[in-house]
Amino acid sequence: MTPAEICSDLIRLDTSNHGDGRGPGERTAAEYVATLLSDAGIEPVVFESAPRRTSVVARIPGDSPDALLVHGHLDVVPADPGEWRVYPFSGEVQDGCVWGRGAVDMKGTCAMTLALIRRWAAEGVRPRRDLVLAFLADEEATGEYGARHAVVHRRELFDGCTEAIGESGGYSVHVNDDLRIYPVAVGERGTAWMKLTAHGVAGHGSRPAVDNPVASLVEAIVRLAAHTWPVRLTPGVEELLTRLEDALGTVIDRDRLDAEAARLGAVGTLFRGTIRNSANPTMLEAGYKVNVVPSTAHAYVDGRFLPGLREEFLATVDRLLGPKVTREFISFEDGVSVPTGGGLLPELCDALRAEDPQAKPVPYIMSGGTDAKSFAGIGIRGYGFAPLMLTENLNYTGMFHGVDERVPVDGLEFGVRVLDRLLRSRALTATIPEQGVSADQLVPGAS
Repeated sequence: MTPAEICSDLIRLDTSNHGDGRGPGERTAAEYVATLLSDAGIEPVVFESAPRRTSVVARIPGDSPDALLVHGHLDVVPADPGEWRVYPFSGEVQDGCVWGRGAVDMKGTCAMTLALIRRWAAEGVRPRRDLVLAFLADEEATGEYGARHAVVHRRELFDGCTEAIGESGGYSVHVNDDLRIYPVAVGERGTAWMKLTAHGVAGHGSRPAVDNPVASLVEAIVRLAAHTWPVRLTPGVEELLTRLEDALGTVIDRDRLDAEAARLGAVGTLFRGTIRNSANPTMLEAGYKVNVVPSTAHAYVDGRFLPGLREEFLATVDRLLGPKVTREFISFEDGVSVPTGGGLLPELCDALRAEDPQAKPVPYIMSGGTDAKSFAGIGIRGYGFAPLMLTENLNYTGMFHGVDERVPVDGLEFGVRVLDRLLRSRALTATIPEQGVSADQLVPGAS
């Protein structure tokens, strides 16, 4: 099967994650993945953290116990069909692209991995280094039902893993016909999803309020949203800026980084969201009737902070919220990073350059978060590397959680070739021993 065919099949399996317990879960997609692996003679371990919250992990034995983890997620964010040109769960191929929710985030990457491994099985390739493949639930929420569950309750599945590749990096950013920038993630900002609460005195809406929690909360949110966070250049971002200057033949003014990001267009998006912390109010909850002042009011904030800046971030949030508003974490994960010199990074860059002579790989820090944080907690160094060549008119970051998400068929084949080069650099030709199907499959509530 081609990566495009597998991608289409996965998209047609609706695994929308609403983040509040609603949704179909990942089970149908996990069953599909397990079948493809089993057909290739690879033993999948399929387990559930809750009913239908299903993940799949498989190990391809190699000649070294020093294992590489290749991880992706099977869930997707919801999509409103009325907003799309093509039905978001059709997996339809149009204009040379596979369309649908998850095409880039990240069923396309899962499809590339599966297509490659199946080709290897047919060719008799066995890796020199153990490969652990993880197709996980719940990345689009907190990871509680996916990676977080796996590293605690199925820790043994990742024995020997020292490095990992996952989303989101290795994709092309078009500069001109002779130059494409490929960012490879060497870190990501920390996550602080917070619930804010203001307490006050309930009363009749027609009377002067004694202590209106809605007003207190709104005032705090306005201060938070209006705050201009100072620029903080972490080592990973500074390295990115230096590499971009070299690739583009330009100077990036460190004192005017917002303007420089705008000047550089698509390339500027690689650092625009990672030069400072951020805190965006996203939800409000208060009251139950128009003529009643409630006793409490709530808001939700998506906070992100750069590696090493957790304490500065939290102190600033508390100062801006003031004494009348308290916070609690819905999800909290520290920022993570790996050194930009050594490790797996040179091999990732070499694999890209080998398949695209116009490639200029650069390290970067991701503004969002991935399952890499969970794996970092058990000592696995993570890189964002889901190789993909895009056409000039496709905005990769804009399609993440966006409308009309799609991925080029040729881009998927490019990704398979890059992964093949990367993993074959640690591989030898041999016959993969036939393996049966694990008995530990689709056991409700297995942990």
